Amino acid sequence: WKLMFPVYTKEMIIMTDLCLLLECLKYQMKCPDSQKQALLTIYSICQQREENVDSFREMGGVVFVYNLSKSSCHSEVRETALFTLGMLAEVNVYCKQALCRRETFRDLAECLVQQGSPLTQRRVAVYLLSVLVANNRSGQAFAQTSGCLDILLDLFRTSFPLSDEAAVKTANVTQLFQVWSSVSSALCGCVNNPQNGDESQRICASAFPFVKAWLQQLSHPRAEMVQPICSFIAMTVANNCEYKWGDALTLVSVSYVTHSPPACQLSVTLTKTLSACISDNRESFSPLCSHVGIKPGRLWFGSSPPLLAVQPPPGSPRQAGCHPGPGTLHRGVRYGSPGRT
Repeated sequence: WKLMFPVYTKEMIIMTDLCLLLECLKYQMKCPDSQKQALLTIYSICQQREENVDSFREMGGVVFVYNLSKSSCHSEVRETALFTLGMLAEVNVYCKQALCRRETFRDLAECLVQQGSPLTQRRVAVYLLSVLVANNRSGQAFAQTSGCLDILLDLFRTSFPLSDEAAVKTANVTQLFQVWSSVSSALCGCVNNPQNGDESQRICASAFPFVKAWLQQLSHPRAEMVQPICSFIAMTVANNCEYKWGDALTLVSVSYVTHSPPACQLSVTLTKTLSACISDNRESFSPLCSHVGIKPGRLWFGSSPPLLAVQPPPGSPRQAGCHPGPGTLHRGVRYGSPGRT
């Protein structure tokens, strides 16, 4: 009876489902809706277990989806295929290694510069790119040598929702902001975690002039815009004393000066960014003080951890801040434990 009624394990059923979905992708080339639904189902199955990604990769599914993302004449299929590849690489390190090739980055570069391509397609291409560079030194190197890093910087500049260039291109501010935020995250992955070489940080530092202009535009604190900018600054200058620390310091201190009291909620993000800017560079203390209006003699910096901590000298009264007592916030700077001078 076992021959007549074989027992199918859960793994066998999943393998069968993935195989049938792959066949659907291959033989429904003229039916984009069916292909899109098959890709989303593959995404749902592979997201459940990392081993499902291995099974799909071993049957040739990852290669086929990659080719589909380039060859399909339907934009919605290309977008869904890129999104699926990003998810597969994010879930499974072996899939990530298989996709992390020079050819992949060249194709992504072409996708990002393609004239008239939908914002959604650019966003999912940036998502795949950010997955491939995250915690991956070889991916960071490919991003730089393929030109993806330069393209990301250009998108970072032109997709900022408040820039004049962005206003001309589209009226969908929400969608544009999503692209800009994704690009910001991808840039952070290109220069840090792991720490990247000086060249990538130097390339990203070229964006500081227009980033400074953005901060000056933000007359009121907008966390959704300030936080990606601060992350970009911190990753660009981290552990590198050779570049323009003063410029980075100015960028962040502009936020302290121009923001109203409600900006206290952003103080942690801003303070961490300042910490990255002045770490191992005591010469930056005076410029910082002049920007935020605090006398240098009143700054005490903790030596560990490398997070900016400001403490008034013993015996001196605390200045009024947003909240009284321990942990008072003053001008966006959080009082911490006493450090050494």
